[in-house]
Amino acid sequence: MEPITSRTQQETQALPDFVLRQFDRQSAEYDHLQLYRILQTGIRHGRLPAGLKLPPTRVLAQALGIARNTVVHVYEQLALEGYVEAGVGRGTYVTDLARRPVKAAKAAVADRDEPLSRRGQALIEHAGAARLQWGAFTPGVPEVRMFPVRIWNSLQSRVWRHAAPAQLSYATGAGDADLRQAVAEYVQGTRGVACTAEQVVITSGTQQSLLLVAQLLADPGDTAWLEEPGYWGARSVFRAMGLKLLPIGLDGEGLAPTPQQRRSAPRLMFVSPAHQYPVGALMSQRRRRQLLDYAAAHGSWVVEDDYDSEFRYGSRPLPALQGLDEHHRVIYLGTFSKTLFPSLRVAYAVLPPDLAEGFARSLNELFREGNSMQQAVLARFLAEGHYATHIRRMRAVYSARHDALIHAIRRQFGTQLQVLGGAAGLHVVLELPRRVNDADVARDAQRAGVTTRPLSMYYMKKPAAASGLLLGYGTVREEEIEPSFDTMATALRRHL
Repeated sequence: MEPITSRTQQETQALPDFVLRQFDRQSAEYDHLQLYRILQTGIRHGRLPAGLKLPPTRVLAQALGIARNTVVHVYEQLALEGYVEAGVGRGTYVTDLARRPVKAAKAAVADRDEPLSRRGQALIEHAGAARLQWGAFTPGVPEVRMFPVRIWNSLQSRVWRHAAPAQLSYATGAGDADLRQAVAEYVQGTRGVACTAEQVVITSGTQQSLLLVAQLLADPGDTAWLEEPGYWGARSVFRAMGLKLLPIGLDGEGLAPTPQQRRSAPRLMFVSPAHQYPVGALMSQRRRRQLLDYAAAHGSWVVEDDYDSEFRYGSRPLPALQGLDEHHRVIYLGTFSKTLFPSLRVAYAVLPPDLAEGFARSLNELFREGNSMQQAVLARFLAEGHYATHIRRMRAVYSARHDALIHAIRRQFGTQLQVLGGAAGLHVVLELPRRVNDADVARDAQRAGVTTRPLSMYYMKKPAAASGLLLGYGTVREEEIEPSFDTMATALRRHL
């Protein structure tokens, strides 16, 4: 891509800053749809005033880092719908809709017929799901090539040989009874969770668990505290449910609300105390007690996301926050996506006793859950000890990969850059100087064939966002880590 000249910069100034700010090259939305939506909405709402000359297609494409044909297509569509007027040699100008009543009327109808609701538009605008889910250094994805497929297939054959008609129909209740019992025994023994099988509800992933929490425990307009930086998936679900999101900063002990924030209690508090996502902090015992006491005193619900506690290298994690809860205010969430394989789509919620039945009925009412056969297979996988064996094996594999990545970072940068995250989980955070735009680094790395995610995208308050890169090592073989990071380092050095 050719460098932007001074003339190009002057031409680009014709485009209001809000267009450049809104366009997200990391978004899952197609580039032409995103640009069309931004320009069309800006024209309809007067943010792009009548008579404004839009930049030439070449200039806008270069400023946004997209193909020129994409901009040409968007301009042509806007002209077809009457939002802009274009002439050979004159450029492209925003139409004065007020002086064209027919077009204005059509615009009003289009406004009412907008295919997405405001909530839908907000969901897409703030989407955090990545398009790529494999390869160096994709964060949050486990090594699926080492999954014991033969054992799983053997168990699956046994389950299908004895399948009952009810297992092939719509599911009822809170999930497979044997799986709920196996999950209860597992989290009691490994995480110190206080529960019975009756408190376990099986879901189709943590996102569905969060959706049930938001629907059943909060109303639109209620406040939800979220860690800052924090898990984008929780933000997306709570935003879609109409909750007011309040980012809460972190300190050395974990979630750290200010005195002013504590004066107004939230309905929900979303935390990842065992291995904070994404920076890896461990919430102290003192802070855990404070959080539980505050929730009990104000009637708040604490949502504990224990997404990867199985993988800690060299030390044992603190027991789950739920195990300290004497007032039944904690909803404990776990998943098999990080420990087995993501497409399995089986997770679980451990609920206070008086909530379990309501969650199970709502799960059936809203989603008509199925997947009963896979749940039955998973129940046997746990009960016969295969799950524990697989976890032990993968813990050793991930520990070696973690160490190899740290070694590669130190070989390239010494102590110039700090690594956050501790010896746990499936990723580390490479901290960058604040002056470095981590989104630009991530894009350059992607062009070079290496995937990473900018730390800044995990912040709600963008001006205060730290700069860094999430480097996942779950999908990278140990011998591939050093050459892959060498590629990453080459892209990164251009920004340091």
